Amino acid sequence: MLSDLIGLPQIIALLVLLQRGAEELYSARNTRALIAAGAKEAGRSYYPVVATTHLAWIASIFFLIPASASASYLLAAIYIALQGVRYWVISTLGRFWTHRIFTLEGAPVTLRGPYRYLRHPNYAVTIAETFLLPAVFGALAVGVIMGAVWTAVLAYKIELEDEALSVRRAHSEQAVATQRTEI
Repeated sequence: MLSDLIGLPQIIALLVLLQRGAEELYSARNTRALIAAGAKEAGRSYYPVVATTHLAWIASIFFLIPASASASYLLAAIYIALQGVRYWVISTLGRFWTHRIFTLEGAPVTLRGPYRYLRHPNYAVTIAETFLLPAVFGALAVGVIMGAVWTAVLAYKIELEDEALSVRRAHSEQAVATQRTEI
């Protein structure tokens, strides 16, 4: 019976897939514009690992959580609030937000919005939601396993990103320090 296979966890997994698909369209548009402006990509060969991990997380929710799993509305509300933080990150980066790592020489590194508080808020959100969404349905093991995988994948992506942005970050931090001394 279809109701034994498709329940709220599967519907949510499909909605997350649609959400991330829409984000991919936005990312692709920004990527094209950045390349046209002369941006260089770092870690290109690593991107398939990131994309596969993301799809594996969504698939784990779809296939490993029973259709009959009940939901914690408190955890669901926290997950939804976390999406607000996710879109705060995306809107803060604006045209510079992509799924991949691009750097545009001379462009300042963003130090506003959530970047005032964390160097990599996008990845903090990703790791938090990876643990949280399966927990909404009581699938703690799925959250822990996929969270551990995502943490390892993103730790390396952060290394790649920090290396790619190091020169721009130094210039941005120097500009901020100069502004503070002029005030």
